[in-house]
Amino acid sequence: MPFKIVKNFDSSFTLEAEAQKTLFNLLKNESFLQQVCQQSKFGKVEFTELLFQPVPYSLSTPKGMPAELEKYHDSDEYVIINVPRNFMFTAKIFQPSRLCAIYQNIG
Repeated sequence: MPFKIVKNFDSSFTLEAEAQKTLFNLLKNESFLQQVCQQSKFGKVEFTELLFQPVPYSLSTPKGMPAELEKYHDSDEYVIINVPRNFMFTAKIFQPSRLCAIYQNIG
């Protein structure tokens, strides 16, 4: 099965205010922050309120993320996670179907 090469992919999206508020509350929940810490091996993390839609791999986006956010991928001070599907469902976010969140090591 051949790969389909995507030359242009629009990764922009807008969340409704209530959906964003609900999602941010879930992503900042203390028990979830502890899970992120356990998985990342960071002592304490903080949600940066940066979200992005994963993009297809290409020459201009080799990490599968918007190029302007690759600095977070390359840094040891940040961790990027897939937003859990149940969080997106709870926040009533169906488009985009996948999101990633960026957390910063603060401890």
